[in-house]
This record gives sequence, structure tokens and C-alpha cells, in this order.
Amino acid sequence: MVIVAVPSFGQGGLNEFLHPRFGRCDSFTFVTIENNDITSVKSVPNHAADAMGGAGIQAAQIIGNHGATDVIVGFLGPNASQALASLNLNLYQAPQQQITVKDAIDLFIQGKLSRMEGSNVGAHYGMGGGGGGRGYGGGGMGSGRGRRQQF
Repeated sequence: MVIVAVPSFGQGGLNEFLHPRFGRCDSFTFVTIENNDITSVKSVPNHAADAMGGAGIQAAQIIGNHGATDVIVGFLGPNASQALASLNLNLYQAPQQQITVKDAIDLFIQGKLSRMEGSNVGAHYGMGGGGGGRGYGGGGMGSGRGRRQQF
């Protein structure tokens, strides 16, 4: 039996799309596989997604707390990579095109995903732009979140 964690958009689940940014995903979908069959699916919100820093490490803690043995990721920073490595998890590279969690799990079962040995992006990859603006007249202190990347 293996439990595969997949970062996902929205509420998660097999029909949701795989989220390419590990620490900044909306949720994690945990898929239990026995004898190459999916036996259970559970989705958990990623409370680390909006963290100012350390989102990857906090996300790795969520993965560890839910008993995952394997993780399929798109982009993984060095801190999250180290945190996952400390949990002795197997890491697999998700395809670069947008796919559903179910498609990623099918590729995993078929042995078509490449193993990863560490991070594949630099630190703070998922932070977005700064966007702090000061308004005219009102002196407002904006705290823009930057533009969301589209994949």
C-alpha cells in the first residue's frame, strides 16, 4: 500500500487539476493505492498557502501528518525539498502540462513519472510579486499580492 500526495487546486480530489506549486497549492489530495488500484481518496486544505514564508516547510508537515509515502510535484523549492527528504518520501516529477490529479495518479501507477532527487526551482519561487503601492491623496498602504501565474 502507498499513499500518494498530490498538490491540487480548489478543494482537491481526483477530478481537480494538479497544482504546479507545492507550497502554494490550495489543497492536497491523498490517494491510497493497493495492487495498482485506488482504494481511497482524501483531500486536505493547505493552510500554508498564504504564509509569508516557510510555506513549503509547512506544506511538507501536512504531507507527513497524513501518512504519505510518495509525492507528485510540479515545482519544488529547496526548503520544501529538504523537509520532504527528512520524511523519507519518494518524490516524482509531474508533467509540465496541466493534468488532473487522476491523470497524475494513473501515470504514477504506470511507472511513467521520473523520480526527483531534490528541488527544481529556487527558494521563494511561489511568492509572487511584491506590489506594495501608495495611493495619491489618501496615503494608503497597499499590500498587493502580485499576479498569479497561469499554467
